[in-house]
Amino acid sequence: MSNNNIQWIAYKTVLYRELHRIFRIWKQTLLPPAITISLYFLIFGNFIGQRIGQFQGVPYINFIVPGLIMMAVITNSFGNVVASFYGVRFQKNIEEMQVSPMSSAVMLLGYITGGVARGMMIGVIVTFISLFFSKLTIFSLGVTIYTMVLTSTLFALAGLINAIFAKSFDDTTIVLNFVLTPLTYLGGVFYSIKMLPPIWKKISLLNPILHLVSIFRYGFLGIADVPVYETLTGLTLLIIALGIWTHWLLKKGVGIRT
Repeated sequence: MSNNNIQWIAYKTVLYRELHRIFRIWKQTLLPPAITISLYFLIFGNFIGQRIGQFQGVPYINFIVPGLIMMAVITNSFGNVVASFYGVRFQKNIEEMQVSPMSSAVMLLGYITGGVARGMMIGVIVTFISLFFSKLTIFSLGVTIYTMVLTSTLFALAGLINAIFAKSFDDTTIVLNFVLTPLTYLGGVFYSIKMLPPIWKKISLLNPILHLVSIFRYGFLGIADVPVYETLTGLTLLIIALGIWTHWLLKKGVGIRT
């Protein structure tokens, strides 16, 4: 058997394990985000949205839908990889993967694909739920799909990096609870940065989640707070850089070998 076939089998094995884990504990991986986002739609969309009315020329519920989808994609793609990879580290299963013919690149791709799969599944579920609360329109299907894939890939990589450096289970939740969650709420999900004073607008532009939410909103509504295609290019390059660094970490055994 050629090395390419061995690597392909290894990749399918890792991906199957990740997908099996997602569906095996679907009450923890797929159901809670659907319930949480439904409450956001109900509270911010129906109750508060009715008082706000139009926002930047569209109903307020339509304005916040892209941000809520991004919120779910970010937390789930990140959470899936950080929990899964740290789990194999904690159980010492990672040592079996290291002594196998599996390459570091295949290990990386397997876990990232698993995180992207969960992020995309949650994105589709939340999008479907949003249809009960708003009338969605698609301005650019290509931008919408690419941004969702880009987002889930970026935060799956971030989750893997967090899992590599985590020293305990508590460390796997610190970034999600104290970094990603505040950045998401301050990332233009419920408002436009055009409403902010100039100094806060400049500070907000340092938040990468703001850019993701904005270009994803452009895919639905055709409005954005940042240059769309320049931002997509920059985020693509960021993912490539993070991917190269993460591969190097896995190859060197950082956080794995003692």
